[in-house]
Amino acid sequence: MKSNKEAFRDYLQLEKKYSPHTVNAYLNDIGFFEEFNKSRFEQDNVEKVNYSQIRSWIVSLVDQEISNVSVNRKMASLKAFYKFLLKIKQIEVNPMLKHKALKTPKIVQIPFSEKEVNDLMLGVDSPFGFEDIRDKLIVDLFYTTGMRRAELIGLMMKNVDLSSNLIKVLGKRNKERIIPLLPIVADQINLYLKERVEVEEIKDSDYFFISKKGLKLSESFVYRLINCYFSRVSEKVKKSPHVLRHTFATHLLNNGADLNSVKELLGHSSLASTQVYTHNSLAELKKVYSDAHPRNK
Repeated sequence: MKSNKEAFRDYLQLEKKYSPHTVNAYLNDIGFFEEFNKSRFEQDNVEKVNYSQIRSWIVSLVDQEISNVSVNRKMASLKAFYKFLLKIKQIEVNPMLKHKALKTPKIVQIPFSEKEVNDLMLGVDSPFGFEDIRDKLIVDLFYTTGMRRAELIGLMMKNVDLSSNLIKVLGKRNKERIIPLLPIVADQINLYLKERVEVEEIKDSDYFFISKKGLKLSESFVYRLINCYFSRVSEKVKKSPHVLRHTFATHLLNNGADLNSVKELLGHSSLASTQVYTHNSLAELKKVYSDAHPRNK
């Protein structure tokens, strides 16, 4: 018979369609609480805890100078676990029912400017060879499609349609979406594919992007690649694929794209998720207004 944690794991994987990374994060958080509960209260069964015990864990985490963001993530894991136990009738009362998340500072993600992106593209030499061509294509795809890092890494050969200049990506919770390709990017894809066939022993042949050893790319490699490229033109602290996704959305909005269209391109389920990108567009709008209005001359 499966334990409640094993049943929860299956629920996250099979019903919620969460990625292995997310599932492991949830289970690790629950495991840490189990260890704390056993050490502090000599209780093995976390199914029978009360909120005061959970509150003690929160205090312990804060005392260890763990950030409120990280504490909230751990609490979200517990909340999902107890909600699941209530659903399968393993508990009668959810001990997290009245829990309120800790306050966290609102972090504004600063996108790259259009000048920084243009400077980068102009400063990159014409790519030569498989790795150079692949790396430049990765940068261009992030900037021209707004896809997530996991979506780029998981892009399949069969889902790149150059006859229609479209790609299909698999987003969060296995949600598929179609993204158009700019002609200039389609040309780069053709160039990449010509080099790709020369790679010896392609082991992960179903994946579009591969290493020179024929393997699927890792998340850390893609992060380092973007960081390295944008370190040439930007002094921003954060230089990552997510910042480039943020840049894609901001630049579209700055140049007149409507919020609903950007929402669809990003693969957001609601407009609320997309609206976090509008603050930079408003800043641009204020600048245009200030520069153009005759009363400000």
